[in-house]
Amino acid sequence: MSTTVFSQLDRSLHEHLATLVRLASVGDDETAVELARCELPRVVAAVKALLDEHTPDEHGRCPTCRTRWWSRRLPSPCRAYLGAQLALTVTGDEPSGNHRKHLRSVG
Repeated sequence: MSTTVFSQLDRSLHEHLATLVRLASVGDDETAVELARCELPRVVAAVKALLDEHTPDEHGRCPTCRTRWWSRRLPSPCRAYLGAQLALTVTGDEPSGNHRKHLRSVG
């Protein structure tokens, strides 16, 4: 079976993200600081670029996710915005609430 360009890009991106998660989880303090300084701005830029593609129009609808030209659906966040919001704010894998504590200490 031949490998498509998309599947190669997809695999490469997922491997990179898995490496970042692994290093952040098991790396020493120096590694964590280096990740935060070098990789975090790149990940934030990627999320921003994705969300820019899904910016709602003047009617509150996502032009990228809109399925029909004359849709009568009520304005609501698209899956990209909902997914980003849930991934960045729900702390299901951190029962101690450390995620929120770290965000408050920076601001």
